[in-house]
Amino acid sequence: MEQFLTAYINRMRDYFPGFPEATAHEIASAFLAFRFGLYNNAIHECTNALSLIPDSGSNAALKRALSIVRANATNLENAQFTQDLTIAFPEEERPYIAINLPPDKVEDPGSFQLDNALVLIYAVALITSPDDEETLAEHHKFVIRLLAGYKQALGMG
Repeated sequence: MEQFLTAYINRMRDYFPGFPEATAHEIASAFLAFRFGLYNNAIHECTNALSLIPDSGSNAALKRALSIVRANATNLENAQFTQDLTIAFPEEERPYIAINLPPDKVEDPGSFQLDNALVLIYAVALITSPDDEETLAEHHKFVIRLLAGYKQALGMG
């Protein structure tokens, strides 16, 4: 899954060449806050990042990822332990997600959307926020484990 993640991050470099430092840091902070279970902070960071990211092509997928994480953080903050299924990546944004499976191979749609959102946010943060690179690197194994859960469905296991 290491090579899979590296290839995905390299593929995303073309779509997300850079953001202003403050925007890139907000994107990284959204991932980190959710990862640490600081859901109220994650809601805040996602909202801030959404307001800073311009509307355009690939950014729509990133904004959707931040919206998915924000919705799930809101549910978790309110002690609702089910994934939010109202926000999902549409067909035209599938080129930007790491785990691209046909609907019949997706066992848990809520987790599938959230996992793809987290991987996309992680990749974009790693690409665009060099100041957060060291902190993000500490969560590399988490992302690898997340992807490993789809290894068989992706035909890699």
